[in-house]
Amino acid sequence: MFENLTSRLQEVFKKLRGKGKLTEKDIEEALREVRQALLEADAHYKVVKELLNNVKAKALQEDVLKSVTPAEQIIRILYYELLNILGGEKADLNLGSKKPGIILVVGLQGSGKTTTCAKLAYKLAQEQRRVLLVGADTFRPAAGKQLQILAEKIKVPVYVDGKDPFEIIDGALEVAKEKLSDVMIVDTTGRLHIDEEMMNELNELNKRYNPSEILLVVDGMTGQDAVNIAEKFNEKLPLTGVILTKMDGDARGGAALSVKAITGKPIKFIGVGEKIEDLEYFYPDRLASRILGMGDLASLVERIEKNIELEKMAKLEEKLKKSKFDLEDFYIQLKELKKVGTFDQILDMLPYFPKNKINVELSEKEIKKFLAIIESMTPEERRNPSIINGSRRQRIAKGSGTSVQDVNRLLKQYFQTLELIKQINKGKKSIFPFLR
Repeated sequence: MFENLTSRLQEVFKKLRGKGKLTEKDIEEALREVRQALLEADAHYKVVKELLNNVKAKALQEDVLKSVTPAEQIIRILYYELLNILGGEKADLNLGSKKPGIILVVGLQGSGKTTTCAKLAYKLAQEQRRVLLVGADTFRPAAGKQLQILAEKIKVPVYVDGKDPFEIIDGALEVAKEKLSDVMIVDTTGRLHIDEEMMNELNELNKRYNPSEILLVVDGMTGQDAVNIAEKFNEKLPLTGVILTKMDGDARGGAALSVKAITGKPIKFIGVGEKIEDLEYFYPDRLASRILGMGDLASLVERIEKNIELEKMAKLEEKLKKSKFDLEDFYIQLKELKKVGTFDQILDMLPYFPKNKINVELSEKEIKKFLAIIESMTPEERRNPSIINGSRRQRIAKGSGTSVQDVNRLLKQYFQTLELIKQINKGKKSIFPFLR
């Protein structure tokens, strides 16, 4: 997430730190580079202009320029200004006092609206809420069936019976009352483009059912297009929040930086992957930290606590401190970390970890292949990977049903990881700071 933007900003910060004392010219030059990086990430130009004007005004104050660490002061100012345009604090979901609370989920086709409804249902069900999914998108024929399949997968009840959205929601309300549901998540009609018919229908749904939330789903990777869509929906409909999907990629992620500033409506959730559990509450402070390359340990800790025993991680860190990390450890951690997310997602949350120095494009398929390769090794090979020569690689590849190139790639990944561990140990930084 935001890998290119973060990398560009890190280069700017590196130049600032290398100068020691800073002049007004140094700051202006750095902010020009920050501006270019933000615009290339497709952040809205008005938002970028306001952000950098605020940063510049504060950065040029005498106490900053005369500070012992002026570069760190400027990064701190940029962090708080980013935090401000992202919304400041986490915006909670409002389910109202009357049950069932109704959430209308709106958006264009292709934004991931129906899948997001199921992800949101799963998330709320995990929080011990009684959820009913409602398929009221009668414009797209496959929408109802898609929602039924997803609902069955996550074991959440779904209602799709009716000729039009109003009949479907009326029927769903009766079922929700019978089931004592806490919340109804309604997948509303989508279109390829915003049109008057769709907006009229959504406004009628709002007037009749008085939902506690109207959440707009937009594709986070479409940059300013996503912001424009959010702005148009917001003009026609009293939105209460936005869900940005596909935020696990890196192209044109500037929508996250612009939506709140342009529409005034908070981002409440972000989609960070294809799995049903890959919907996260949006924390502005965590995203601002991640954009500036300072990691997001809070999110990583939450994932780890849900999926991995911290005792195992503590034992691993003790070995890592001594730079003792063999392929048996690598195997165990591949299996454990697969529960938390991809290497790319995990390293993205860790400060001090230079992602550009390690190949982190490990898909689930690739991890399964790596596990099979390690399983085909002898105990001696796992404990001492340096003995794995050409003939051993051929045997391992044959035994695991993979190629020698796959074995080479695994070993390269392992040795890169080991080298990074040694570098971090030299710097006396904790591999897993959340264990402190």
